[in-house]
Amino acid sequence: MKILNVDQIRALDDATIRHEPIAPINLMERAALAFVDWFIDRFPDTTTTKIFCGLGNNGGDGMAIARLLLERDYPVEVNVVRYAPRESDDCMHNHRRLKLVTENIRYIEFSRDIPTIRHNEVIIDAILGTGLSRPTEGIVKEVILAINRTQATVVSVDIASGLYTDQANSPTDVIIEPDYTVTFQLPKLAFMLPKNGRYVGEWHTVDIRLYKRSIDLAPTPYYYTQPQEARLLLHKRERYSNKGTFGHALLLVGSHGKMGAAVLAARACLRSGVGLLTVQVPRCGYSILQMAVPEAMCLPDGHQNVLTGSSEIEGPSPSDYSTVGIGPGIGKAPETLSMLKALLPKLKKPIVIDADALNLLSENRELLNQLPKNSILTPHPKEFERLTKKWDDDYQKLDILREFSKKYNVVVVLKGAYSAVATPSGDVHFNSTGNPGLSTGGTGDVLTGVLTALLAQGYDPVEAAVLGVFAHGLAGDKVAEQRGQIGMIASDVIDALRWN
Repeated sequence: MKILNVDQIRALDDATIRHEPIAPINLMERAALAFVDWFIDRFPDTTTTKIFCGLGNNGGDGMAIARLLLERDYPVEVNVVRYAPRESDDCMHNHRRLKLVTENIRYIEFSRDIPTIRHNEVIIDAILGTGLSRPTEGIVKEVILAINRTQATVVSVDIASGLYTDQANSPTDVIIEPDYTVTFQLPKLAFMLPKNGRYVGEWHTVDIRLYKRSIDLAPTPYYYTQPQEARLLLHKRERYSNKGTFGHALLLVGSHGKMGAAVLAARACLRSGVGLLTVQVPRCGYSILQMAVPEAMCLPDGHQNVLTGSSEIEGPSPSDYSTVGIGPGIGKAPETLSMLKALLPKLKKPIVIDADALNLLSENRELLNQLPKNSILTPHPKEFERLTKKWDDDYQKLDILREFSKKYNVVVVLKGAYSAVATPSGDVHFNSTGNPGLSTGGTGDVLTGVLTALLAQGYDPVEAAVLGVFAHGLAGDKVAEQRGQIGMIASDVIDALRWN
């Protein structure tokens, strides 16, 4: 699913109006109907609903929503926030239609006009929409502050009032803090960014049948991965396949005291379809891995406690494997750094780099130029900051992410809510699965195993990253359904991995 900017969304509305054709006021009615269908599925018709409308098209949406809810016998009170001398044409039209069905309309010009809001009421925020160009002020700011002080459930129409769609807000901006945002047709870039979490809540898209060809043709670097799109990436297995068909991966993982990371990465790799797996660990972890992951072949390192790349057992060169995954639990010992320096120039196929391998890269940045083309890096935000530089806001962070991926010709999975997969072409794919329960030690090691398995099977690195992040998050969602988010551990995520 594409994520478009404000200008593209306006153009999409115009294209729909021209090609369907449909009058603008009827397109607004369609949007209001889609919102109301979502609303009545979640809130009973006994719910007292206060709708706050502005004077632009977002306010027009709110007035149409009010009329449609009144027609369905919802107890609705409409509050029009008068922050400008006149309404937009479509807002004015819906205002007139609303007056035909109710007299329960309050006009807010001063603080004293703001109604009392009770905790058991639902607030619909339709004050300001995507056309916002400056911070909220005056009576709009006072209304937003009053809404935010309440315990009422708040639902924003299309986007929270006061939140910019495509640029960063100032820390002092006053913005609605909704429980839900119901947006039209496509998600907004603002929804994907951590600093905006409190201004988005749980968001949902509703289909208002905008002109599909215009969506297909609209250029954008930003995408949102949905289940049907992820499923299309999954390779079908042929009946006459064998273990050699699905690659032979090498994991370089673990150190003294951190063998759990090695076990988690290895188990996840096997659960993600790799044909053969070799795991190189320090000698202290040999027995642990052999017992915990009997399906993997274990290659003991020449060092007792850390990885050096040497081994007492002769095996293939790292470059002979289908792919290599490196990082979980390896630490930053000088011997391990020497291994990484010797390893990277020998590798020509994409690899997966995580955890302490990323930290070694950030401390030895000359190694970034030796990364195999299209390798997958999986930093969390702090690791990514160490690889690059500090950013002022989440939009600048996205710019840095895209620039880094293009400069070093790598795929970067920036982990977090809506994990962002940045590609060498400059695209960013935001993930739709996962939950806060994944914020626990070891889940990153699991992701490394998943991605290594997909690369070994011959997946394109971008598709491997998008699919792997999706499947990893989906497994976390399944665990959350069974155990709840608080009790989730990384091993649960491995057991919940499904590939169908």
